[in-house]
Amino acid sequence: LTINLEAADLLAAHVARLVGDAAVAVVSPDAGGIKRADRFRDALAARLGRAVGAAFAEKYRSEGALRGEALVGDVRGAVAVIVDDLVSAGHTLDRAARACREQGATRVIAAATHGVFAGEADTVLAASPIDRLVVTDTIPGARLSDPALLARLDRIPVAPLLARSIRSLSPGVSDLSG
Repeated sequence: LTINLEAADLLAAHVARLVGDAAVAVVSPDAGGIKRADRFRDALAARLGRAVGAAFAEKYRSEGALRGEALVGDVRGAVAVIVDDLVSAGHTLDRAARACREQGATRVIAAATHGVFAGEADTVLAASPIDRLVVTDTIPGARLSDPALLARLDRIPVAPLLARSIRSLSPGVSDLSG
């Protein structure tokens, strides 16, 4: 028996508190992440009790360079929430955040399950127009050092998600505290 663990509900609960009553649109940073962004959008809409917009950014690689400037969907006057599975060097999130700002997003929040923060992530994300970066604690210790960037970083524990999964696999277990 296997269980697919998704952090969408954990991240959506945190992001719902960050966006409050503001208009919001969930953005996939590329076409390949649209289904993931839709699951997150559904979770966020359920938390907020209202409709949440959707958009996606164009992304392709050509000769090793990341390209694509188009944003499909409406983020004007809304908080844009970019959702991805992981953050490595941060170029994908940065590119999507810049496109959202250019299209009139009032704030940009990036949410990803795994904060790898490899290579030049510290520099790329520190200079990015991302107002808040939300990741889970699936990868221990952030490899970031820029104080301004660290002040914009929220790390969400996955322990509650793991506990629910263990409980679902062990019907007689009600207390996992030992």
